[in-house]
Amino acid sequence: MRKLMILGAAYTQIPLFEAAKRLGVRTVAASIPGDWPCFDLADECAFVDISDPEAVAAAAREHAVDGITTCGLDLGMRAVGYTCEKLSLPGPSADAALKASDKYEMKKALAAHGVSTARFFCIRTEEELEAAMLKLPFPVIIKAVDLMGSRGIFRCDTEDEARSSFRKSLEASNKDYCLIEEFIEGELFGTEGMIQNGGICFLLPDNTEAFPGAVPTPVGHSVPFRLENELGEAVIREAEKAVRAIGLDNCPVNIDLIHKDGRVYVVELTGRSGATGLSEMTGLWFGIDYYEMIVRMALGENLKGCFRKTAGCGAVLVRTLMTREKGIVRSIINENDPSDPHIVQIYFNIEPGDEVRPYTNGRDRIGQIIIRGENLENCGHILEKAMGRIRIELE
Repeated sequence: MRKLMILGAAYTQIPLFEAAKRLGVRTVAASIPGDWPCFDLADECAFVDISDPEAVAAAAREHAVDGITTCGLDLGMRAVGYTCEKLSLPGPSADAALKASDKYEMKKALAAHGVSTARFFCIRTEEELEAAMLKLPFPVIIKAVDLMGSRGIFRCDTEDEARSSFRKSLEASNKDYCLIEEFIEGELFGTEGMIQNGGICFLLPDNTEAFPGAVPTPVGHSVPFRLENELGEAVIREAEKAVRAIGLDNCPVNIDLIHKDGRVYVVELTGRSGATGLSEMTGLWFGIDYYEMIVRMALGENLKGCFRKTAGCGAVLVRTLMTREKGIVRSIINENDPSDPHIVQIYFNIEPGDEVRPYTNGRDRIGQIIIRGENLENCGHILEKAMGRIRIELE
């Protein structure tokens, strides 16, 4: 029986373990010890720090795995590439995984290959910060290079804000450097894809619903892409260039982009599937189980021809569930009809007794809802009605 190591054992990895089981694949959950749900789902456990590539490679060798993967999680990206290279497993190279994990290395590669991206400078000292501020117009972004989501990232409208954010970014990071970037005030969107043996299996642009903040963060996605006719060709062109620049291969790809005044900019990309319901959205769009595709790719199966839009639905919408109040959950009330074919999933990662707080970033999410319909407008109406039937009562 084939064996797959999955990095991470929290709720985001549950669908991967379930997909592997459906495919008859034995699983190894790799994570630091803790009360993680995937330890109960896995056939074997490897208690290891997934941010440590050498430790993960040693555990993968010990468990004699045939593949290694993760989803929606940046922490283990370097370990995936390192292990694939050391053990000759299907997957990205160590160099590509490094570039996908360090925003400075990534930006250097993007710029060197002519990818449309924001101007940037690497800064290690306050003197370098002062010099960079003379070359970029405000506002700017100060960005930690090794953290996911919005952690260590700050929008700065003044020089004093930039100086303060520079110090906070370095404090949050494990690196002794960070980035200062041009702030492009456009509309955030994304693209999911898969690369295998140098060929692009698919690239799927999606609309992104961003939580309004100093640095907008995704809280929802939908397809089809609203600006396909206007920007579709430019999106695919820049996405392909970005993938080639980083050198990603034999892995899923998740790309964040911005468009402004008809131009597309690549923000960043990585060699794993996206979070916030992107894997579910992709599967529904193509009429497949995308988590099974991730498992199969990690094991080296040929996925050519798997991503034709011959099934699926007219539109898919995924939205993060959140609360606007802080408190202890007393009860979760969901009055939606479980047989409604338009509501694919209503999922809660909280339960009575848990503490919740108003949403500021992905760690504050309380679940997600997935809608499918004839078109995006139809999905929006269904979502509005469904949300009205959900209540979180707090103590």
